[in-house]
Amino acid sequence: MHIKPATRELIPGYYLRVGLSRDRYLLVKFLRLTYQELYPDHDFSHLAKTVNQYFAEETPLWWVEYPGNSEPVGCLWLGNAVDQVKGDRHAHIFVLYVAPEHRRLGLGSALMEYAENWARERGDRQMGLQVFLNNPPALNLYQKLGYQSHSVWMLKSLE
Repeated sequence: MHIKPATRELIPGYYLRVGLSRDRYLLVKFLRLTYQELYPDHDFSHLAKTVNQYFAEETPLWWVEYPGNSEPVGCLWLGNAVDQVKGDRHAHIFVLYVAPEHRRLGLGSALMEYAENWARERGDRQMGLQVFLNNPPALNLYQKLGYQSHSVWMLKSLE
């Protein structure tokens, strides 16, 4: 007998379901969707390794479901990070994704609120995330929700 994980309404008409260990393939698919929007010409085959390395009980996953869709329309995957100044563990957003046709309805804000509440409940005092500078909609959302740049991750190509 297949038992469906508990769901709760996220915003009217959309439901949040806990991800399971068997969802690895779907998580890889959503990670690819996330990055392919910003970098359509890149190969993201390495993302399966990322999921295999980091997806665990300590890194929870939630799916956004919409009745009538065969697959989720969004996801939230959280992990852990350490504040390098204070040494405190805190929640880190690995991925927050909402399918394009379901955006601008409040799902991103609702997922962020859910993530922040989850982090508070486990005793975290801050939440971290990485956002690409070439993703203005995400930058605007996070800034609107009170997130501020704390450091800059800098890269230099060595090729």
